[in-house]
Amino acid sequence: MCDDEQELTGGNAPGRVVRIGETVRKPWIDNTSVVQSYLGALRERGVDAPTPLGCDHQGRQMVEYVSGTLALDQLPLGPEDLLRVGRMIRRIHDASEFISVPDPDAWTMLLPAESPNLMCHNDLAPWNLIMGDRRVFIDWDGAGPSTRLWDLAYAAQSFGMLFEGQAVGSAAARLRALVDGYDADIALREALPPAMAKRTAAMFELLRSSSESGLQPWADMYANGHGGHWRAAAEYVARNHTAWERALSQTE
Repeated sequence: MCDDEQELTGGNAPGRVVRIGETVRKPWIDNTSVVQSYLGALRERGVDAPTPLGCDHQGRQMVEYVSGTLALDQLPLGPEDLLRVGRMIRRIHDASEFISVPDPDAWTMLLPAESPNLMCHNDLAPWNLIMGDRRVFIDWDGAGPSTRLWDLAYAAQSFGMLFEGQAVGSAAARLRALVDGYDADIALREALPPAMAKRTAAMFELLRSSSESGLQPWADMYANGHGGHWRAAAEYVARNHTAWERALSQTE
């Protein structure tokens, strides 16, 4: 280990993740070359994403280190912040329309979408948004073929804090703010409540099945409380389906 390596913790990336200067280094995995090309293409289209920097002399992938505070540590976000996050996600999706999508049959996705047709981040959540001088989504290792609906459903549920224990009215207002920021059309708004329920249930099922198969890091996450959290979240999202429909169908 180099003296100037600072270990970074809190993520689910395989292997050791370190900061060296203004770069992040982590293991080069099967999809890294495609992901780095995706990041470069997004940046060319005006999306502020971490700069891809190839590999270092140890064969590790390198990306730009983005300083700031995680949105996770500032929850719940207020309406203006949620509107801004929605606009950020829309910008990513719109830019991705011009980027080729890898063959879904040759791509392993943890939570695959139906009929994937868009390259997506797949984890646009508060734990992956840096808020500082810049606002940037990080940790793109899970990027791959998906859809606007599937990617947005997870972001809306997580940033809206649609979790057990949250007041339904407040959660619905946060959901509405993010989706308004995205400027979703009627069809997407109508599709979101069932998609959020399906996506949240899929997250719980990934953790549950991983606890049986030993697939890491999901097996340990299930045992460490994430299983219970996502089981309750899936039930909460499904139980309050009507509230989400009402929030997303309101007109000014």
